[in-house]
Amino acid sequence: MEYITLAHGSGGRLSRHLIESLIAKHLGNPYLDQMNDAAILPSQHKIALTTDSFVISPLFFRGGDIGKLAVCGTVNDLTVSGAIPEYLTLALILEEGLAIADLERIIVSIAATARQARVRIVCGDTKVVERGNADKIYINTAGIGFLRTDVPVSPAQVKPGDVILINGTIGDHGIAVLADREGLEFETPVCSDCAPLNILVDQFFGPGVKCMRDPTRGGVGTILNEIARQADVGMILYEESLPVHPAVVGACDMLGLELLHLANEGKVLVIASPESADEILARMRGHELGRQAAKIGVVRAEDAGRVVMQTALSAKRIVGMLEGEHLPRIC
Repeated sequence: MEYITLAHGSGGRLSRHLIESLIAKHLGNPYLDQMNDAAILPSQHKIALTTDSFVISPLFFRGGDIGKLAVCGTVNDLTVSGAIPEYLTLALILEEGLAIADLERIIVSIAATARQARVRIVCGDTKVVERGNADKIYINTAGIGFLRTDVPVSPAQVKPGDVILINGTIGDHGIAVLADREGLEFETPVCSDCAPLNILVDQFFGPGVKCMRDPTRGGVGTILNEIARQADVGMILYEESLPVHPAVVGACDMLGLELLHLANEGKVLVIASPESADEILARMRGHELGRQAAKIGVVRAEDAGRVVMQTALSAKRIVGMLEGEHLPRIC
């Protein structure tokens, strides 16, 4: 391709290709090459560093807004890297004409979410561009945290026999944003799952946790494919075990969407040793962010680098990475 397309921002195959073939090609170094949600930097205190940008449309949606999303997204990237989040930066790109009342609403949401996540906004920047040169507001963040343990939480730890867990229903964020953007109404409204995951992970983190990822852009299917390839293992998911809101199922059926490619903003995929999986699951279910936690699959030696779904009819199908663009401007 000669030009950037929306699909390059999907978090799927084209996003990965852009990063590997262009960005890492010219900027690669031992820290960037980790290709995890946060870079682990050498220091006495094992620092984790991440950065993110948020361009969601609409700015306010059921269950959240761009401010809450910015804090949660940054906190969650640190959390799934095995770190305790501590400090965030906040940079605002504002479009001329943005209502001051909307900006204050977003800042209030940022403050409230930062308190919930127990992090501090320690520095930032503000720029304003001419009317028509942005879409009201874009937010960029960076986050710093400190590793919980000397043992890395990464795909390198994943082995056949490990268990795949998730802390609740899949695809809520993607459908909530789509519904608000397109004016869709469901019999039971779907709210975004946007939430800071560190307050949940505090409850179950321990030696049995091998790997964690938050399945945002690209969804559960894309993230598990990435882990399977990095770890050189296969994975099998069980369709009947997937926790899903009935309205999300209905939306997928109606719109032809793949559930496992929908974005999530308050979900953590945990790959745990078989000995610790039940205890971790119980601890998840004891927290408000994990009431519907479930075992959704296992890691295996067969089909290395591939994710397979066992359907409710006992058939099997391959779950690939997201191709193209499911829904732009989702985070």
